[in-house]
Amino acid sequence: MSQRPLPYDATDLLAANVIRGLAMDGVQRADSGHPGMPMGMATVAHVLWTRFLRHNPADPRWFNRDRFILSAGHGSMLIYSLLHLAGYDLPMEQLKQFRQLGSRTPGHPEYGVTPGVETTTGPLGQGFATGVGMALAEAFLAATFNRPGFPLVDHYTYAIVSDGDLEEGISHEAASLAGHLKLGKLIYLYDDNGISIDGPTSLSYSDDAPRRFAAYGWHVQEVDAYDMPAIDAALRAAQSVSDRPSLIICRSHIAYGSPNMQDTAEAHGAPLGVEEVRLTKQALGLPPDEQFWTPDEVLARWRSALADGAERQAGWNDLLARYAMEHPELAATFQQALAGQPPAGWDAALPFWKPGEKLATRAASGKVLDAIAPRIPSLMGGSADLTPSNNTRFKGAVDIAAGEFGGRYIRFGIREHAMGAMLNGLALHGGIIPYGGTFLVFSDYMRGAVRVAAIMRAPVIFVWTHDSVGVGEDGPTHQPVEHMASLRAIPNLTVIRPADANETAAAWRYALTQRDRPVALLLTRQALPVLPGAGALEDLAKGAYVLADAPDGKPAVILIGAGSEVAVALAARELLAARGVQARVVSMPSWDLFEAQDAAYREKVLPRSVAARVSVEAGVTLGWERYVGLAGAAVGINRFGESGKGPAVMAHLGITAERVAAEALRVLGR
Repeated sequence: MSQRPLPYDATDLLAANVIRGLAMDGVQRADSGHPGMPMGMATVAHVLWTRFLRHNPADPRWFNRDRFILSAGHGSMLIYSLLHLAGYDLPMEQLKQFRQLGSRTPGHPEYGVTPGVETTTGPLGQGFATGVGMALAEAFLAATFNRPGFPLVDHYTYAIVSDGDLEEGISHEAASLAGHLKLGKLIYLYDDNGISIDGPTSLSYSDDAPRRFAAYGWHVQEVDAYDMPAIDAALRAAQSVSDRPSLIICRSHIAYGSPNMQDTAEAHGAPLGVEEVRLTKQALGLPPDEQFWTPDEVLARWRSALADGAERQAGWNDLLARYAMEHPELAATFQQALAGQPPAGWDAALPFWKPGEKLATRAASGKVLDAIAPRIPSLMGGSADLTPSNNTRFKGAVDIAAGEFGGRYIRFGIREHAMGAMLNGLALHGGIIPYGGTFLVFSDYMRGAVRVAAIMRAPVIFVWTHDSVGVGEDGPTHQPVEHMASLRAIPNLTVIRPADANETAAAWRYALTQRDRPVALLLTRQALPVLPGAGALEDLAKGAYVLADAPDGKPAVILIGAGSEVAVALAARELLAARGVQARVVSMPSWDLFEAQDAAYREKVLPRSVAARVSVEAGVTLGWERYVGLAGAAVGINRFGESGKGPAVMAHLGITAERVAAEALRVLGR
C-alpha cells in the first residue's frame, strides 16, 4: 500500500509547506479564492497522495485507480497543487491562471476540465454523496468480475470533506446508506477546523461527529492534522476495516501557519494579502519573496507517482490479459461494461404495444426494464423507497445488500438527494449504466445532484413517475405542475415526457445510447391509450413529430401535446374535424431534442405559415409560448392541484379535449 517506507522526514514537511505556498500564491494572484482550507489540510493530503493513493498521473482514466474527491471544493487550489506536483497534465502556468477564464484551474473543481478531477464539487455535500456511489460501483464490479487470483477491481474511494459537507442534509442521507451497506473501501478525511464563513462553526453546529458517524455504522478515528505518522497509521487502520466505511476526523487549523489569519473566518474565502503571504512563508520556512516555489527535492518525491503509477497500471494490464485467457466470457463482458454502451442487439428485446391497449407509461417503463435488463449486465438502478410505484425493479433483480454486492437493484431508501449524487458517482466511476426513480414532485429534493449531473454531462437516467395532477387523490403536495418547466430549464439535461407505451420504449432506447448527458424520463401514474403511429425511435429522437395531420397536409391549426396530453390533443382534433376544422397533432416528448434539430425539420413540423397553434400539458404554461407564439394559446395548469380522482382533477383544471378545441377555435377567430 505504501509507495515508500517510513519514516517521514524533512522533505515531507517541506512538501506539505510547499503545497501551502502554492495555495496561497494561486489565490493571491487571482485575488480570489479560498486559501484557508488547502493550508489546513496540506499535511493530510501529502500523506494520502504520496503514501496511499494508487493512481497513474500519465493516465488519469486508468480504471483501477483509487478515486480521490475534494468534496470541500472551495479549496480547489489544494487539488490543483496535488495534481501538478504528482505530474498530471497541469503545468505550473495553469496554477498561475487559477480562476481565470479558459484555464484548467476553475474556481471549483470541474469534471472534464482538469485532468485528475473525478467529479465536479463545490455545492457542499455533493462530493460526499458522489463518493458513496463510486464506492458502491467498486463493490459491485468487484463482486461481479473478481475471481480467485484475479482482483481485477480493487481500489479505494477517498475524499476530503468539510464541516459544511457534514452540515448539508445530503451527507446525512449518504452516510446513513454507506454505513448500512458497509462500504469498507470508502475512506473520508474530515477537515474539522471549526470555522465557517460566518465565523466559528459553534454559531450553528454542535454535532458530535464521532458519535454521529459511529451510529451510522462507520469506523471513526481522530488525529492531529499535522502529525504525519498518526495520519499514516489512521489511514492504514481504515484500510484494515473491510466491513465499515471510515471517517478520519482531522483536527486542523484553517490557514495553518499564518501568523495573523490562522483560525479566522477571514481566511476561508479571501486572499491573505501580499504581506500576510510573505509572513506566512517566513513562518513555514519558505522563501518569502518567491511565488509558486517548488524545490527539486519535493518535485522528485512527488513525481515518483509517475513511475509508480506506470508500474501499477502495467501490472494491472498484465492481470487483465491473464484474466481474459482464464475467463474469456467474463473479460468480454467487463470490457463491454467499461465501454459504457449496451451490448450489440440489446434493443431487439424492446416490447411493442398495439394501438388500443392501455397502460401507464410507468408500467411500460417497467416492462422495458424487464426485457432489457438481462441483455445489459451493466444496467443498475433503484428507487427512493417507491419501487412498486416507479416500476424500477426488473424481473429477477437481486437487491444489493451489505456484503452482498453482486445484485443490480439498489434500495436507496427515502434519500432522494443522496440517490441523485450516488447515481452520478456510479456513472463517473465507469462500468455501470445507472438509473434511479422517485416521484416527479420529489425531483425538487434531488435538484442539486441533477444540476451537477448536467454540468458534468454524466450519463445518468432519472426515472420520475406520477408526472401530473393525474396522480389524483394524493393532492397538490404530490401533484407536479411546475416541475416540467423547471427541469427543462436545466442546460444539458434531456427531458423526455413520452405520450404512450411505445414512446416510452423509444425513450429508454434513446437514453441508453446517450453517454454525454443525463436523461430524465417523466412518466404517468394513470393508464394511457397506445396511440397509432407513436413511438418510432427516429421520431422520438427528434423531440417532436407529426402524429396526425390534416388530410391534405395543410392544417388550419396545430395542436401540440406532451406526455399524457397528446391523447387529449388527438381527441380535440376529432372535435375540430366535426366542426370542419382540420388540425395537425404534434407529439413533443422532448423540447431539448427538438431544439437540437435543424431549422428545416423544425419548420416541417411547425411551419411558420400556420400561426394558429394550441399547446396542451398538465403543468404550468411557462415556456410554451416559444411554440404557440403570440397568436396561439397554451392550455395548462398555472396553479397547484386538488385532491380527487385523477380524471376528475384533470377535468376540473381544464385539461380536456373540449377546452383544447375551444381554444383552437378562439385563436382561429371562430
